[in-house]
Parts: sequence; C-alpha cells; structure tokens
Amino acid sequence: MATPQTPARPARAKQKRGEGQWALGYREPLNPNERSKKDDHPLNVRARIENIYAHRGFDAIDPGDLRGRFRWFGLYTQRKPGIDGGRTATLEPEELDDRYFMLRVRIDGGALTTAQLTVLGEISQAYARDTADITDRQNIQYHWIRIEDVPAIWAKLENAGMTTMEACGDSPRVILGSPVAGIAADEVIDGTPAIEEIKRRYIGKPEYANLPRKFKTAISGQPDVAHEIHDVAFVGVDHPEHGPGFDVWVGGGLSTNPMLGQRLGAWIPRDEVPDVWEGVISIFRDYGYRRLRSRARIKFLVKDWGAAKFRQVLQDEYLKRELIDGPPPADPAVPIDHVGVHPQVDGKFYVGAAPIAGRSSGGTLVAVAKAAERAGSGRVRLTPQQKLVVLDVPEDRVATLSAELAELGLETKPSPWRRGVMACTGLEFCKLAIVETKARAQQLVADLEKSLADIQDGLDTPVTVHLNGCPNSCARIQTADIGLKGQIVTDADGNQVEGFQVHLGGGLGLDAGFGRKLRGHKVTSGELTGYVERVVRNYVTGREAGERFAQWAARAEESALQ
Repeated sequence: MATPQTPARPARAKQKRGEGQWALGYREPLNPNERSKKDDHPLNVRARIENIYAHRGFDAIDPGDLRGRFRWFGLYTQRKPGIDGGRTATLEPEELDDRYFMLRVRIDGGALTTAQLTVLGEISQAYARDTADITDRQNIQYHWIRIEDVPAIWAKLENAGMTTMEACGDSPRVILGSPVAGIAADEVIDGTPAIEEIKRRYIGKPEYANLPRKFKTAISGQPDVAHEIHDVAFVGVDHPEHGPGFDVWVGGGLSTNPMLGQRLGAWIPRDEVPDVWEGVISIFRDYGYRRLRSRARIKFLVKDWGAAKFRQVLQDEYLKRELIDGPPPADPAVPIDHVGVHPQVDGKFYVGAAPIAGRSSGGTLVAVAKAAERAGSGRVRLTPQQKLVVLDVPEDRVATLSAELAELGLETKPSPWRRGVMACTGLEFCKLAIVETKARAQQLVADLEKSLADIQDGLDTPVTVHLNGCPNSCARIQTADIGLKGQIVTDADGNQVEGFQVHLGGGLGLDAGFGRKLRGHKVTSGELTGYVERVVRNYVTGREAGERFAQWAARAEESALQ
C-alpha cells in the first residue's frame, strides 16, 4: 500500500543580514569598536585623561581607552622603536605600542595666526622632542607625547583657540579649506564662514561623534582641497541664476577600496552649507554600515544607493525641502598647491613654501611665525599638500621673507621633486606602517634634484610622487602621478626587503581617477630613485606636446613604465 507523501514545504526566503544601520533598527553593537562606543561615549575619555591617567601614568590606562576612545582627542600610541615592517601584521597591539603618543592638532581650514603658530612650535619644543609635521589634512602632528603632559598641552592649545578634539576617531574630523580663502583672485566664494559655523554648531556634540567610521569634510571656493576624495565636499561654483555658492559631492575616499565622490547636482548658498552638512553626516550616522569596519565609510552607502537616492533621502528625511539644481565646478588647468609668490585681491601677496613631505619641527614653526611678523603678516596657512603659506605680505617684503623661509628649509621656488612629493608618517612612528616614508622621501628628493637636474626646467607641472607606508593611502597614492604603496617585496637575490607597489597616472581635477597598477610590478626601496628617474625620463621623451603625466601613463607601453 502506497504511503502518501508529505507535501513539500515552500522554501523559506533567506533573510538578508543587517548591516548595522541604526535607521533600520540594527542598534545592537556588531563589532568591538561599536561595543566600545556603546559602553562609554568616546568624548567622556577626556575627564579620565585629566583626572586619572595624567596622574597615574601610562600603565593606568584602560585598553579600551588607549586603543579606542583616545582617538577622539587626537591621541594614538606610536610605534615602539626597533620593530621592522615585516612584523607589523604579526604582532598584537600591545606589542607594537610604545609608551608615547602621536597627537594631532586639528586646524580647520589650515588657518592660523602667527601667535598660534608660535604656540604650536613652543609645545613641540617643550613636550614633543621638537617634532611637528604638517599633514595633508592641514593638521600639525606631534610625536613623543607623554600622557602626563597632555592636560598641559590642551591648556596651552585652548588658551590660543586650538583643540585636538575629534582630530581622530569615528567623528567629523578636521575640515579642509582653501589656504587662500578670502584673498584669492580666482576664488568663487569664501568658504570660511561655513567652516566656522559647522565648528560652532557640531564639533564636540555627542550626537555627531559616534559615527560608523571617520568622516572627512572639505569646503572651498575653488578646487584646491581634493574634494573628489572626501566623504562630503562643498566646492565653489557660480550658478547662472543664483550667483556664487557651492556644489555638493558625497562618497569619496581612498584606502584599499578607492572611490571618487559623486555630485548630488545641487547648488547650496553659503549660509545653508552647515544645514546640508548636518543632513549628510546624519545620514551617515543613521544609515551607515556598522557591522563590518571594512565597509563602514559613507562611500559604500553612496555606492549602493547612488547619488539620486542619497539626495532624495537628504531632502525628504533630513532637510524637509528640495535643493536647487546647479552646475559642476570647473576643473583647474593644473593642480593648485599655492607654492610660490601670488597676488592677493587686496594688493598684497601670499607666499607659499615647501618643506619636504611635510617634515617640520617646533623650532621651524616658531621661526616662521617670527619671519612672517617681520614681513608684516599675522596669518599663516597649512595646505592639503603638506605645504605652508604666509598671507598678507607687502610687495616690498616678499623677497626678504622668501629668503628667510629658504634658510629654514622652506623653498618658495622648489624643484619639481620637492614640490611634488608627499609622504605619510611611515614606519618611524606608525603602528600600521610596513616601510619607512619620511626619510625616504627626503632622500628621494635630494637624489632626483641631482639626477634629473637636466630636465626639471622643462616640466610644465611637477610630477607628483606620493609615498605611503601601508595600503591605507594617507598620502593619497592612488591620485598621484607616481604613487608608492609600502610592502615587503623580494629583491633580486631572493631577500625580503622594504619596497613599494607602484601606481602610475592617478590624479584629481582634469585627471580625476586612480593610478594604473602594473601587474606584479614592485620596486625595492634601494631601487626607488633609479626607478622614478627612469619613468620620468621616459615621460619627458615620449609625451606629446602638452601631455600631462597621467595622460601619458594611461597610454604608454608597460615597458616604458617599468
């Protein structure tokens, strides 16, 4: 007798795993970083630093504060000396930690008075063994900081109108701005009031300081702040009906998954920039992916949604109004770094000078402040290219100031190699680094100034060379003419040595895009000067009239790039 068959159950639809988006109900912490922030808001750590750790010393610091919440006030443990790059990924955090800290001072828009620059230099001399690097985020970065000295450093900074708050961490970090805001002849609109209002309303507020990951902003009246690679950027544009305002970009970023920002197609008047910024950062806070740290940047949300949906959510859920459509900004004919002597709109001049890869010192900062004041200036700016600019210089003081800056190692007429090199912190201090960068950049510049002296006057624009100690691209390797990503590589004798993976022909503006990677092509650190020299000579001999390096690299045969 046949047994009746049990009817097959319909297949159960596979439930999609949540990405940790608060707005969709996923409030449960999904990784250690999210648990840490839920246990205690990171901004609360300041009280423990001031009241406990500064008195009891390094050994008293809770690990959750040390490797997590400290970042909200610009503090990272620096790399213990003597640990080679090959061991970076094999050691536990406590094995890499030194008992000293890196400390970032956030300088929104890179804007400083000479009095503030003097304070920064004096802090460096007193507490940081004279370290004071200029970063490509317009920050000043110290090293060798002791936890016992942090409250005194904060007091000096805050008395001078500066802070380290939210210089790092899953927070709205320093806002990049044009170093020549308000004085440049080709500026569409001055973004400074918008930067200041965002700082006043939102920086340090707990409701905007627990984001899925870091949040980077750029606001400028001209395309001089790498707007294409920011989480949100506002770029000056002249609307045919409404006049000067800003074009909005979202979702840019580099690191191991580089993406260019997308235009929302919206024109924003200056006084509405803070409201739109709040809307964008709130979308990131509420809809950003918190499950996996590797997907927690806003660029992944923008990629999944697209610009049209992002704009619609911004309008419908956060702004409660429609935005005005607007035109895109113009691309600059050449990259803007503000190096050299340039006229201001008021008849004075600004003088831009180039250290090598941002490497500076407290003594240098103090000396620059004094030189600027002797020249009649009270304002200095740091740039997103690791450079320094003195504003408001009378014409009859320009030559003297330029000479004084050159004596300090800050060239106003630098070689293309000094002008075009950038480097991250590297193995010297960074726990993520695999190779040395700062010293190597300085040696590379010195070598190229000798070996390529015969052709450097013929270069229309500097060939940019960016060195990064790991894959995270703090020095923007994917958008350099020659980008160098630090790795351990095998040399001709089979030895494991420091070296670089090469990216060629990246850029922003007219050449917006990521560098070309040659399959399997690596360069050892010892071969670096010879490699860069060879590629640049191939470019000079093989380019067509007016052809930029990025254009040439995109079409060149691989043999010319190796």
